[in-house]
Amino acid sequence: MKNSQHFAVIGAGMAGVACARTLMQAGHQVTLLEKSRGAGGRMATRSTEFGSFDHGTQYFTVRDARFELALKTVPGLCRPWSANAVRVLDPLGRVVAAALPAREPHWVAVPGMNALVKRWAEPLQAAGRMLSETRVVKIARDALNPQRWQLHTEGVDGERHVYSGFDAVLLAMPAEQAHELLRTSQLVENLAQRIGEVETAPCWTLMAAFPQAMQPGMNTLGPQWNAARSTHHRIAWVARESSKPQRGPIERWTVQASKEWSLEHLEDDAERVLGKMLKAFAEVTGIRAEPSYATVHRWRYAQTVRPLGASHLWHAHARIGVCGDWCLGHRVEDAFISGLELALAAL
Repeated sequence: MKNSQHFAVIGAGMAGVACARTLMQAGHQVTLLEKSRGAGGRMATRSTEFGSFDHGTQYFTVRDARFELALKTVPGLCRPWSANAVRVLDPLGRVVAAALPAREPHWVAVPGMNALVKRWAEPLQAAGRMLSETRVVKIARDALNPQRWQLHTEGVDGERHVYSGFDAVLLAMPAEQAHELLRTSQLVENLAQRIGEVETAPCWTLMAAFPQAMQPGMNTLGPQWNAARSTHHRIAWVARESSKPQRGPIERWTVQASKEWSLEHLEDDAERVLGKMLKAFAEVTGIRAEPSYATVHRWRYAQTVRPLGASHLWHAHARIGVCGDWCLGHRVEDAFISGLELALAAL
């Protein structure tokens, strides 16, 4: 393609993949770099012998026409999830307010939340344009062509590599990480300053499985509802994974701690967090059986508290941009729109 450019997109969550696929569809060369093993970001799914857990994003909505149009490219991959009238619980787990029927569908990808981002990333992987387990540690001017950029990276084994020849670098990563990368690279100070105003909160997530609920005469343990928002000081959200479409039948729950409690216990030992969250889970749901499987995951940058207030940032002269759900809020749609609009700005 005449005037084809080479873009580096750092981060393969929803924002990064939306950005990368838009640039690739426009005929440009894209290299997508991701520090984890695969695409997905917080649209994450943990596979276990008892079934899967959506231990990041719980569901998404479809409000933007562009997002709706994009979802039509993957028919059948996303299904509505009826969470059985999500209820609000008091600190002791008692229902104090039953939510009205949802004004809009709650959607999940099948067979796990990571399926949507992974599907959209497939063309990049097939073309050999996605580098996983590759963490970018520095952005610098290309040693051979100062008009372009090079990326200094580190693999999981500590191996270092330099990728060169990029016309633009687009950061699709948590605000704190984007801020730190620009700061340590001594680049585009005004972008770093604006990103520094964003505030996000952490989240500890519990995953617990109860295969004993599959015994004859027992369909489920605990409550009749499948998901709830809670005012318990430790727990903000609980969801029965087996109630989602095309998930396995074994009773299992994903539990997300409140941002205040997660922040207070951010650096706690995982075993200590596990014990405290299991205790709170029992108080909220009434399930006091011992789970056959239980573990926790810490999301250091989970939910936007103070967003950027714009869909993206793009420095046309330096040809460096940033995107992410934190630009607009914390929804899946926010991430998609952010990545899309950064790609359009870069074009």
